[in-house]
Amino acid sequence: MAKRTGAQLLVDVLTAQGTARVFCVPGESYLAVLDALGDAKASKAAIDTIVCRHEASAANMAEATGKLTGRPGICFVTRGPGATQASVGVHTAFQDSTPMILFIGQVARGDKGREAFQEVDYAAFFGPLAKWAVEIDDAARVPEIVERAFAVAMQGRMGPVVIALPEDMLIDEVEARVGGRIEPVRAGLTAGAADQVRDALAAAERPLLVLGGSGWDAAGRDAIGAFAAANDLPVALSFRRKDLIDNDSPLYVGDLGLSPNPKLIARVKQADLVIAIGARLGENPSQGYTLFTRAESAQRLIHIHPSAEEIGRVWPVRFGAAAHVSEAARALQDVKVAVRWAAWRAEARGDFEAFNAPVAVTGAVNPSAMVAHMDEALRSDAIFTNGAGNFAVWLHRFHRHRAWKTQVAPTSGAMGYGYPAAIASSLEHPDREVVCVAGDGDFMMAAAEMATVMRHGAKPIVIVLDNSAYGTIRAHQEREYPARVHATELVNPDFAAMARSFGLFAASVDKTEEFAAALAEARQRAPALIHVKMSVEDIAPGRTISAIRKG
Repeated sequence: MAKRTGAQLLVDVLTAQGTARVFCVPGESYLAVLDALGDAKASKAAIDTIVCRHEASAANMAEATGKLTGRPGICFVTRGPGATQASVGVHTAFQDSTPMILFIGQVARGDKGREAFQEVDYAAFFGPLAKWAVEIDDAARVPEIVERAFAVAMQGRMGPVVIALPEDMLIDEVEARVGGRIEPVRAGLTAGAADQVRDALAAAERPLLVLGGSGWDAAGRDAIGAFAAANDLPVALSFRRKDLIDNDSPLYVGDLGLSPNPKLIARVKQADLVIAIGARLGENPSQGYTLFTRAESAQRLIHIHPSAEEIGRVWPVRFGAAAHVSEAARALQDVKVAVRWAAWRAEARGDFEAFNAPVAVTGAVNPSAMVAHMDEALRSDAIFTNGAGNFAVWLHRFHRHRAWKTQVAPTSGAMGYGYPAAIASSLEHPDREVVCVAGDGDFMMAAAEMATVMRHGAKPIVIVLDNSAYGTIRAHQEREYPARVHATELVNPDFAAMARSFGLFAASVDKTEEFAAALAEARQRAPALIHVKMSVEDIAPGRTISAIRKG
């Protein structure tokens, strides 16, 4: 067996796992890996190195790739500042249950414990943010540990793994064998569990199915769709999981996210049976843990989740099961009971339709009308990405997802996520349209990645909704301290001119009527940016700053 360096073995493992691309900001602490990636590229191995302008963006691109593929997105950063800046992507991967592996260059093994240049204890730092954080001290163990990382990231509740790579370990030459492709182990739903679901459903009068989480595959989505259709079940989707069912389906009744339909929230509280599959029912989908009391959940909640640790974590359950979401769906697809809730489901759908209609605004730009136009103009498989901010409510409320894997958004509420996610989505699916909807504060956290777009040939369209404010914080500020605005106003560049300086097509929109033409040209000339100047008064659908001030 020929000797290989630790860095070469690492790239060998990534190749064996089918890794298509890695995202990075280069650093001297892992130069040996960069050299090995260069050799792999020269030998036509299918790993592209995507060079980013900020470690947070690189980590966010890896996280988005994990969302889209179901296999770990890969990110490389250097030690110290590089690692800490990438931590935002690790946090998102953890809260979003996304498979991801972050590799960090580390100080040489002989320098550890001396507070060497940029030294950090990564196991301690990332321990609460990752499923597993480890350092490889022996190059011969690279295949073992990296292969285990793939398994950990994909099995149970998916999530991130962090691996530190001492720079001297990477150049050690050793003999080690690289294994085959890791496929995750999946827990199934037992026949007895499926029978309990059937019995509970047969006794219900106002049931509701709530879907969420990660790990769904096409067969699982088809199976859960068959289960819902056979039983005429109203289906609500968890926070930022709106693409798990066709939003045009008569079964779909809305999503449990930020600023949800009040009638949907009331309906969840009225339901006598809630079957939650995949969703953790955390703070946002549970509306600040107010959807149930613990006594109520114990009587009417069936919770199925890949991780046993999530069952009963907050809500006592009538019945719980630890099972992979798609395996659970397949076990339930033939469950059928006599339906007594057709009117209940139809009313819920009617509430959604009414809530989904465009709303009036005070300013010259109406984002709800813009989103409605995009729904008509774009292909049904167009991918939408966003970061965090009140601007995202316009997209989430009014866009109808009609195909799977068309929503890439952070349940962690991370700003600066949307544009890197759009870049990763465009690279992963170059044949699909990718649109990022971003706020001005949100976009500026990743605007430098326009250079990454031009270097690597990605073609996303970013729509920057510019109200010259950190809008979400401004809304909270106006509620708590009316008319006492401080530290939430922004001074912005001409985003269209900025985009042109990078080589993108750009257009400016000051009125709703200008948007259709701008979008049409952006689709023809992507990558592109559309700068939409809107009033801060229209902070969110149905909410104005003036109304918030008045309470």
